[in-house]
Amino acid sequence: MEMLGDSGISIGVERASALFLGRSLASMVKTAEEEYGLAIDDAFLSAMRQKLYARFRAELRPTDGIIAALEALEAEGIAWCVASSSQPERIELSLTVTGIRPRFDPPIFSASMVERGKPAPDLFLHAAQRMGRPPGECVVIEDSPAGIMAARAAQMRVLAYTGGSHTGLADYRAELERLKPETQFDAMSDLLQLVLPAGRPRDNPDA
Repeated sequence: MEMLGDSGISIGVERASALFLGRSLASMVKTAEEEYGLAIDDAFLSAMRQKLYARFRAELRPTDGIIAALEALEAEGIAWCVASSSQPERIELSLTVTGIRPRFDPPIFSASMVERGKPAPDLFLHAAQRMGRPPGECVVIEDSPAGIMAARAAQMRVLAYTGGSHTGLADYRAELERLKPETQFDAMSDLLQLVLPAGRPRDNPDA
């Protein structure tokens, strides 16, 4: 929003969320040109990254309960990975700044690795193939409408995480209602029970 504003384009939070949330950089560049006639060049992207990464280093914090949630998944023998619309360097920085990078030794997948980003299913299918899992065995945890659509297109279970700071927007909530993910949850402490297949008890109730 700040970068668009510097280019003379005023855009509010709701509109920015609807256009850009959860989408790849390539998709965002294309949308900016189609919607506003703005040709984004390398200088724009470089300046945007510098500003964004500086704010990440100063302000980004891990989601409450994420470490305990990952430990619980590990105790149950459930593998996980990252399949993000962000560029690889941004994913690495996010995980490192928040102190959870060691928990993500499994592969990290970016939309830059596939032809089409979310809401196309390409990234999730690529991640599943690399992890050696059929789509039907995968559970996607998503916080964006584009990601929910991508998971549905990949024929994967999808759970909407609504504990992020962006998830209180009215348009966002309306879009979730329209998309109807399997469930919505806002506490990472609930993640394990939501991920476990129906009818499977926890192997370690104290985890």
